[in-house]
Amino acid sequence: MKQNNLWQETSEEKATFKLLEGTVESDITIVGGGYTGCSAALTAAENGLSVSLIDQQIGYGGSGRNVGLVNAGLWLPPEKVEGILGKKDGVKLNEALASAPDLVFNLINKNNISCNANRAGTLHCAHSQNGLKDIKIRHRQLSDRGAELKLLDENETELATGSSSFQGALLNEKAGTINPLSYCLGLARIAQSRGANIFESSLATKIEFQNDSWITHTDKGSIKSKKLLIATNAYLNDISGVPSSKYTPVYYFQAATQPLSKEIIKGILPKSHGCWDTATVMSSFRIDKHNRFIIGGIGNLGQNISKIHSNWARRKACSLYPSLKNIPFDYFWGGEISTTDDHIPKIYRFGKNAYSIFGYSGRGIGPGTYFGKSIAEAFANENEDSLPLKPTSNNNQKFCTIKGSFIELGAKINHLV
Repeated sequence: MKQNNLWQETSEEKATFKLLEGTVESDITIVGGGYTGCSAALTAAENGLSVSLIDQQIGYGGSGRNVGLVNAGLWLPPEKVEGILGKKDGVKLNEALASAPDLVFNLINKNNISCNANRAGTLHCAHSQNGLKDIKIRHRQLSDRGAELKLLDENETELATGSSSFQGALLNEKAGTINPLSYCLGLARIAQSRGANIFESSLATKIEFQNDSWITHTDKGSIKSKKLLIATNAYLNDISGVPSSKYTPVYYFQAATQPLSKEIIKGILPKSHGCWDTATVMSSFRIDKHNRFIIGGIGNLGQNISKIHSNWARRKACSLYPSLKNIPFDYFWGGEISTTDDHIPKIYRFGKNAYSIFGYSGRGIGPGTYFGKSIAEAFANENEDSLPLKPTSNNNQKFCTIKGSFIELGAKINHLV
């Protein structure tokens, strides 16, 4: 059985993007057509800058492969972020990303992006007593910073999820779910309508700095610009002339059932919340527009679908909702996440007016959109003050491949149980 991506087959956003041929000159070149790149292209075009974006396919990477939860903030509790970055910089990043769901859903509504947006809220579900302690700490810290969250007890969580598997949950009613690929395609479509050049089937092969300009080459053409953004996150191919972004690769996969009957669906996520749990080897789950149950977990499916991970998905779904016991899964797909040692994204400055943004650690929809918007504003204003995070010129994470292999081994062991 091969991987088949539900989002590709059900996307309601349709757009055509041309191949880069010949030489193009722009104010900004963007390599990468995910949330960061498309958001940056849209914002740059709206600020009157000429911009050219290239990729193999819009939404090819994690932006078109994730579960589709639009959440605020990062994985880390806010005090942890402030402890790592320092109070001032930590508060700036926390406040910026707290507003990310507003940014995403406002873009969707303003531009009529057809991505099955449902702002019904998300639940961070406590899978154990330790998990319950964790969400209580997060509730206190986030509430102290002005977030409007609800801490649900065990009974309230069962009513919200339809499952008795959790000790409690943290509800953010400003968050929600989308078809993540459709959202990305919508951003690209709107950016193109605003004047951005969006090119597909156009992978960067070489980038060089000549006479105060960046020259980005593809197999069929090239782009000359004063400013450069690498926005590939975990999908940076080898590009001559560009230092590799150092991150730990983590694989995450999803599985989706066939559409569920009215009798079964009424007992599953009755308020259509998107959910993820507090386990170290975490899982996420939701329903889509067509009443499919979607579950995700850490693990590399591989080209031919790992039985370890696919069997776990079936067992996990049935443990949450016994009514799914005889329901087949029609879709399995996965992608790669870029994680950093401290789980905080990086803005890596590697040359004059040249940046690489990566390391969302699986929280890409809101932060990616926000970071893309901010870097485009920084380019437009020629000032880095608008960035939510100070750029760094150091990219020195170590043992990334080994750490990624260790995480995958842990996921396989966990999914065997």
